This record gives sequence, C-alpha cells and structure tokens, in this order.
Amino acid sequence: MRISLLCEEMIHVSGEANVHIIAGRWKRRRLIVPAVSGLRPTPGRVRETLFNWLGSGIFGARCLDLFAGSGALGFEAASRGAAEVVLVDRNKAVVDNLLSGVRRLAAQEIAVVHSDALRYLKRSSRHFDIVFLDPPFDSDLLETSCRLLAHGDRLPETARIYLEMRRPGLQPTLPNEWDLIHSGTAGDVRYLLAGRRVSMDA
Repeated sequence: MRISLLCEEMIHVSGEANVHIIAGRWKRRRLIVPAVSGLRPTPGRVRETLFNWLGSGIFGARCLDLFAGSGALGFEAASRGAAEVVLVDRNKAVVDNLLSGVRRLAAQEIAVVHSDALRYLKRSSRHFDIVFLDPPFDSDLLETSCRLLAHGDRLPETARIYLEMRRPGLQPTLPNEWDLIHSGTAGDVRYLLAGRRVSMDA
C-alpha cells in the first residue's frame, strides 16, 4: 500500500459524523468525519452533480484534493476509477483520519500528504488531470490556489478544476488561462467546474 506523508499544520461540523461514498467500487461505504472545528464535507448532492459533470473523465485520472478535510471528494474519485489521488491537509487529526480511511478501504491509489496546501503547490512539480479546491470558507485561499495551479505547465489541456465556496459571496476571479464550464448552488454552497482554455492557434 502506498501511503505517503510529508510534514507540516488549517482546516476546513462539530461532533463526529459520517458521509457515504455515492458510487463506484466503494459505493455506500462510510467515511468518518472527525470532530474538527470548521470541517465541512462537500454535500452528497453536490458531489453527485460534480461527478456527473466529470463523467468518464474520472477514469484513469490523476487527482489532487488540495484541502482534503473529510476526503469525500478524493475517496469518491478513487471509488469511481481515478488512477491516482493525492489528499493534502495540514491538520494532523484530519490527516490521521484520512490515513485510517485509506487503510480501511485498502485504497492503494490514494496518497495522503501532511502539508500546508499552498506550500505543497509551491514545492511540487506533479501534474494532475483533476483538482478539487474546497478551502475553508473564511479564507482567501481559493484565488491564491488557482494562481499557483495556473502557473507553469502543471495542468494538461484537458484538466478540470473544481472550486467550492460560500453562498452568498463573491465568485473568485479565475486565471486568464481558464474558462468556466459549469456552475451550481446548493444551500449555502456555490460550486464551479473550470478548465484550461483551449488554444485556437493552428
């Protein structure tokens, strides 16, 4: 089993709770949500919409869940056929819970990284096909993360980037190189799917 750990300590429900994987090989399997202040798993109906948007693009994809929290997005991606999923979080209790989930599901394609999200982006040269961005609502991390992701050649032309934020609230400014593909709302959540702008040059 490949479980990777870096080092470093933010967080996104009070009281331990559960969420369930919606589809794939781990359908209906439970994910434990630790009692960490501010931890906010992506709602099930939002996850279902997101993965409908992604469609067959999830199969064989390299995925990054940058503010992993409960891991609901990353585990869902792996369950539906992603080839590789990296879960990043800076809170040790959250990381320990993610590692427990990886072991419980024998999820060999999931790696857990204990690190600050922005530091991870600055240090890593990894390439990802799908990136999930669901930072704490009361932070300015969304636009900063987008800028770092857009820098260099980290994302292939077919990459998809998921963004989740508070509603009502200002929608983040996307990098010039990205286009908005889909958007939706659910309760106090606004969520977007963006992609790299395809060059029309011959």
